[in-house]
Amino acid sequence: MAFEIEALRRALARGPVWRVVVAEVKGSAPREVGAAMLVWDGGQSGTIGGGALEFEAAEAARAGRCGLSRQALGPDLGQCCGGAVTLLTERFVAEDLARIGGEVFARPVAADGPVPLAVERILARARDRGEIPAPLLVDGWMVEPVAQAARPLWIWGAGHVGRALVDVLAPLPDLAITWVDTGPERFPETIPEGVTMVPAAAPAALVPRAPKEAEHLILTYSHALDLELCHALLLHGFAFAGLIGSATKWARFRSRLAGLGHGPEQIARITCPIGDPSLGKHPQAIALGVGAQLLAPLRGARREVRA
Repeated sequence: MAFEIEALRRALARGPVWRVVVAEVKGSAPREVGAAMLVWDGGQSGTIGGGALEFEAAEAARAGRCGLSRQALGPDLGQCCGGAVTLLTERFVAEDLARIGGEVFARPVAADGPVPLAVERILARARDRGEIPAPLLVDGWMVEPVAQAARPLWIWGAGHVGRALVDVLAPLPDLAITWVDTGPERFPETIPEGVTMVPAAAPAALVPRAPKEAEHLILTYSHALDLELCHALLLHGFAFAGLIGSATKWARFRSRLAGLGHGPEQIARITCPIGDPSLGKHPQAIALGVGAQLLAPLRGARREVRA
């Protein structure tokens, strides 16, 4: 888990925001340390888990009760988890964003005086060795890594499957999603926060703008456009490219891509079909399978189905 600064930035457009984060866990609890939610007058986003815990925390935040609070989930809230959680509630305004720069956000929440040695060591390891810490409450200070949208993901196509994919993937904090289709009328009226919508009459012409380390999901309304995108991506380079389609479609694409001058090893870098075909062909089922592929910890762990 990490401090999602972009989510906070968007929420602050509505006015002051309270952020509630799980700072410490003892025993069984609904969520892990670092899980957080944002609360504002009239709404909230994110989750710290547990209906009663979340409700009480949101009400306390709106009442202005900031700082650390400990909840025994069974005795205090009647939840069956049996553990205890320490929550940290902080109030943010737009001006506070300037102090959350860098890769680690460390601040005193229950201590005065100089920075504790344990916190200095954590910050030094992050600065000098690139060792980003897990969220931690230590010596009265809360230390959290700041979420970086480090994985550029380009989704080509805004049809039923494209929309389902964006709905599933947009909430993930480490994905920077660029969503492309041939015209603005192809997109839904409401685009999820953090997603960049790009209408383009010639989508393949945008491929050179994508970072070399980007991941791509190709699922347009046109087989000809899908093939054009595959060809452009093989020329440009990518970290991962997935194509929606059947084994028959992929066999034809392999032949046509070979005719365009791509070798077998190059062509084999494209995954087709994407997702988990055993889940079925419903757009949401495809999206769930693709999401599982993208969340696999290692590229080699992703399920690739070949004809």
